[in-house]
Amino acid sequence: MSFESRFQHLDRRAPIAEDNVAIIHDLEKCKNCTLCRKACADTMSVLDYYDLEATGDNPICIQCGQCAVICPFGAMYERTELDKVKEAIADPEKIVVIQTAPAVRVSIGEEFGFEPGTYQEGKMVGALRALGADYVVDTNFGADLTIMEEANELLERKLHGTGPLPQFTSCCPAWVKFCETFFPEYVSHISSARSCIAMESAMVKTYFAKNMNIDPKKIVSVSVAPCTAKKAEIRRPEQNNASRYTGEDLGPDTDICITTREFAQWIREAELDFAAVEDSAYDKFIGAATGGGVIFGNTGGVMEAAMRASYKFITGDEPSPAPLLNLTDVRGMDGVKEASVEIGGHTINVAVCHGGKNIREFLNELKASGKTYDFIEMMACPGGCIGGGGQPRAKLPVANKVKGERIEGLYNWDSNMKLRSSYENPEIKDAYANFLEKPLGHIAHELLHTTYVDRSGDLGARKDVTPETCPTSPKFKKPE
Repeated sequence: MSFESRFQHLDRRAPIAEDNVAIIHDLEKCKNCTLCRKACADTMSVLDYYDLEATGDNPICIQCGQCAVICPFGAMYERTELDKVKEAIADPEKIVVIQTAPAVRVSIGEEFGFEPGTYQEGKMVGALRALGADYVVDTNFGADLTIMEEANELLERKLHGTGPLPQFTSCCPAWVKFCETFFPEYVSHISSARSCIAMESAMVKTYFAKNMNIDPKKIVSVSVAPCTAKKAEIRRPEQNNASRYTGEDLGPDTDICITTREFAQWIREAELDFAAVEDSAYDKFIGAATGGGVIFGNTGGVMEAAMRASYKFITGDEPSPAPLLNLTDVRGMDGVKEASVEIGGHTINVAVCHGGKNIREFLNELKASGKTYDFIEMMACPGGCIGGGGQPRAKLPVANKVKGERIEGLYNWDSNMKLRSSYENPEIKDAYANFLEKPLGHIAHELLHTTYVDRSGDLGARKDVTPETCPTSPKFKKPE
């Protein structure tokens, strides 16, 4: 091979560029164990599906962080932004508003001796207040808000033909970048609804700031998430909706994103006894949630929440406990799950897919078969957000068991909640009545929706690479 990459041991490592905004590879700690390579190539279907020579020796990365969550030597890890959070808290001129993603509350306890899946919402919020957060709000509110927009968008496409079907979910930034890069023909199928974290942040710097009488220019909006890809998402220029809406320079909607592991590191550095932290509740206006928001952290959760809401939007009636409040067909760790949901005389064909390899195979089959779906949930990480690249590490023999327990923790909490459908959230109702006006309306479009781009040019001249045709893949077959 005449081309020589600057990255070494490509048969054993996933190449990470020095300027990667989410992931760092410490080569001195690397033992060439091949786990990161297998995660990127086999689990996520990214490595070996591009040619480094064609990309100008620039690795393709969707920032999913599966290489970091599986590395047993600490050689792969997230690019930390914890110091930025601490600096903001120490600055008396800054007002730090921190939001917490659904999956964090069933995993943060693992870092402090609790069993996986233990629901730690109160201690999680209490710890953030003890660490100096001025306000703590819930990404689950943003998840409920996402369902209000995304489910209505689905019905507009399904019933009125306003966009192509199937509609894909948009809350996973690693999946979005995967689609933009490898399957750009489906970009128009991705819901324009922003991710729940992005929606929450836009509301922080507009609706929440106004109601709390806070100068939005002083706000530092922080997300605690299970995801490393959020570190890339918050830097996408099209995501700065609050500034465009207000006409003021408010910075990015989300200023900083830290992972569950960074949150745990912060707690330890502050010598905070997590087990002894007093439970605390979220701040009002964008801190309430329903079960539909809670289950967003699981593969299949977005789909189930969307079907609960769709039933209400189409029929005007409340969904019955079976099957829509317990849509078991889309639950669990199977790589692809399918269901047909009957709502008001309409059949909505849905699918749920998680893990990059499963997504690639599913989309290739979709193109070949012509099978029809209306709505497809895509999550890049295995298990969904509960298996995100920023989550506490679990050793391989028990990794899937841990994910299953996290999933169970969210479903158990959902099943015991009084309000289980996103449209029931009283703060969601107030937000539309007093600010957003209506789903898919003008203000909602300005703040809660976004656009995507075709990134297939990043692949260079070779856009049909497979492991068998990738020169740096162990599976490469030399032409005869």
